[in-house]
Amino acid sequence: MFLDEFHSAEGHTLRISAQQASRFAKEIADDFNPIHNPDAQRFCVPGDLLFSLVLANYGLSPKMTFIFKGMVGDNDLLDFSPSDAPEINISNGADKIYLRVEREGEIHKDPELAETLSRNYVAFSGHNYPYTIQPLLTSQNVMLNPERPLVIYERMLFELDTLAIQNPVLEAKQAELVVNGKRGEVNLNFAIKSEGTVVGHGFKRLLVSGLIPHDDAVAEKLVATYLALKTNYCPSI
Repeated sequence: MFLDEFHSAEGHTLRISAQQASRFAKEIADDFNPIHNPDAQRFCVPGDLLFSLVLANYGLSPKMTFIFKGMVGDNDLLDFSPSDAPEINISNGADKIYLRVEREGEIHKDPELAETLSRNYVAFSGHNYPYTIQPLLTSQNVMLNPERPLVIYERMLFELDTLAIQNPVLEAKQAELVVNGKRGEVNLNFAIKSEGTVVGHGFKRLLVSGLIPHDDAVAEKLVATYLALKTNYCPSI
């Protein structure tokens, strides 16, 4: 499957190297958040990669909620033991939970559908910054701190009216931002369509911290720096 090159597996134990995680973020999600760089001081595996691995290993249900409990680091052990339970914890096999998955309804294991939904969700998700988040911040006269632009994936939820769908695509809906001092909560809402018909909806929630008063010149430089990372990136062979 398309995820094979972005993790290693031994039985039901998975590991993701910093290099694999960074390549997924940049080459699949088009996400250049510095926190996914292998040399980042607070490096973490992209939540979208964990989301994709869950769908691939556990299948789809009509309603699924993904709650991110902790950052996954370079080659951290991930326990993906089989389960048909309504709640799954992706952990280190002991006391540390990285991701909690809650699901309702039947479990549908269709690798092709899981991959299609994953790819389309990740494509939607990876374009959060600067295209959606920056205008939201500007509208409330705040911005990310360029010295430490911290954006954390907190949760994601989707609901499907039916699992009898083909080629699901995501369509962005009105995004929302609530600012509380130096912190903010961003909800990125979306509809899920199949053959042009809306078959579901969901949202991705991000937490931003260290917000500072908006400055046009500084904000524009931050965006330009981010876009330059994309322009200058050379995919590894």
